[in-house]
Parts: sequence; structure tokens; C-alpha cells
Amino acid sequence: MLKKGSKLYSILTGTCPRCQKESMYVDQNLLHITNCIKMNENCSHCGLKYQIEPSFFYGAMYVSYGLNVVIGIVAFIVASVVFKMKLNWAFVSIIASLVVLFPIVMRFSRSIYINIFVSYEANFKK
Repeated sequence: MLKKGSKLYSILTGTCPRCQKESMYVDQNLLHITNCIKMNENCSHCGLKYQIEPSFFYGAMYVSYGLNVVIGIVAFIVASVVFKMKLNWAFVSIIASLVVLFPIVMRFSRSIYINIFVSYEANFKK
């Protein structure tokens, strides 16, 4: 399931969706907030241009919205059911989880979005 050549592998590792040999991101460390979503222009192995068209990753905002809704629902359920928090504190936990997970959500949303349009090609020649 998580083997090279699958879309899930490319999404979770942040690698090029066509060759899956190089990371799409300049900095691998998510803790470097200023560089967490900076991407390379092209893949050095297969030459795929990541920004397929101008403003391509604006569509990733829709994916990000969906991921944030899921995170908010999970945070609310965990806070109110598991920890038995009051409603106000459950909403505070939602906001805190969204702020903390922001860099991860941004990377995953971009990776998911580009993997919708670009497929893996094992024998692709530059």
C-alpha cells in the first residue's frame, strides 16, 4: 500500500508525483516555518514543473479546507467525548490543533492536489 509508485507514497513523503525520487520541497524540516511550503521549481530527475500553470496551487486551498474540517471534527470529538471538556474549551482545542498542524496541512494539501493531476511513470525519460 505504501510502496513506491503509489499516490499515497508520493503524498505522505512529499516526493515528485511523476518519478518519486526527489522531494518537492526545498526544506524537509516542518519546524522551519518560513520555509515549510517553499517548493523547488522543477524535479531534478524527471524535469516535472511543479507549478503546472500560474496559480496552480490555489486549488490546494480546497483540499486544505477539507483537511482542516476533518482535523476540527476530530479535535472536537476528542476534546468533548474523551476529555469531557466544556464547549468553550473544545473550540479552543480545535483552534490550537489547527494552528499547530498548519505546516503539515499545507504540505499535504499541495501534495494531494498535484497528485490528482500527475501520475507516476516508472520509465519516464527526461
